Amino acid sequence: MSLPKASRTDLETPVRSASVGTARRRGIGLAVAVAVVATGVAVSLAVGSNPIPPARVWEVLVSPDGSFEAIVVQQHRLPRTLLLLVVGAALGVAGALMQSLTRNPLADPGLLGINAGASLAVVTAVAAAGAVGIAVYLWFAFAGAALAAIAVYLLGGSARTSPTPERLALAGVAISMTISSLVQTVILADQNAFNEFRYWVAGSVEGRGFDILLTVCWFIAAGLMLALALAPALNALALGETTGRALGVNVRRTRALAVVAITLLAGAATAAAGPIMFIGLGVPYLARSVCGPDQRWVLPFTMISAPAVVLAADVVARIVLAPAEVPVGVLAALMGGPVFVLIVRRRRIEAL
Repeated sequence: MSLPKASRTDLETPVRSASVGTARRRGIGLAVAVAVVATGVAVSLAVGSNPIPPARVWEVLVSPDGSFEAIVVQQHRLPRTLLLLVVGAALGVAGALMQSLTRNPLADPGLLGINAGASLAVVTAVAAAGAVGIAVYLWFAFAGAALAAIAVYLLGGSARTSPTPERLALAGVAISMTISSLVQTVILADQNAFNEFRYWVAGSVEGRGFDILLTVCWFIAAGLMLALALAPALNALALGETTGRALGVNVRRTRALAVVAITLLAGAATAAAGPIMFIGLGVPYLARSVCGPDQRWVLPFTMISAPAVVLAADVVARIVLAPAEVPVGVLAALMGGPVFVLIVRRRRIEAL
């Protein structure tokens, strides 16, 4: 007895069903992420050492009346919340780019020496120039992050070959370790540098105003737009350099632009808020589990969902030891670290 032949429609039905299921999952994931971020913004504006009812928050935002609540919301909580939004988006997308660039799902923006370069610039500015306060050494931190990333990129390649993911990772580790030793040397020799560095390195947005937000938002906006533009090329490179070239991708230029985007995003975010860990490590992992490996979906999902994690950490940081505050970087590590360990233990980590 002969078996019936499968028609073209029968063969395409599972593929079409899988595509519909993936699209539905992506849509639901994006909708949930947007709802969570909106809730986080509302809670961030209302919660603090002096809680303010949400209705009153909306009232002073729409019609400022000069009251104590209006001053707290408009001059303190609003710029802080907006800064958390852009910093979270920047760190999340920088982590997604880093993982795609190195094909390592456990990669972090710090792997390119971003945090180390910014740290060295901060302590050097304080020790040598007497710079005090985030508004003063913000530009030093950003410049240090950029110089460290450039050094890693040059060390990871050569005049004839473009940097490979493996060489970029090794160069980043080498540069980070070297710079970290220099940072420790400076802060042990200068008490003022140590005092400023320990406050900045904990990762905090306390006291950040609109001036800091306006300074970094342009760099972060440029980095986000560049990252989204690179998504198709990164998808092609995920198939291998040979396949990527066959698809018309300039490998050297794509990797160079990805490093530029990572530097803009992670450098500006780290300069403004200090090194906040886990955001660039765990959120892209979550994005891939929801959206799949397509960077055209991973990057937007990460850009939307990462601020929710940062906002949650900051809200907890305000109330856990109220009226005192815990640096948001400490809470982000405490909240994200154990969750990521559970993910790693329950799922097999594969190269991207």
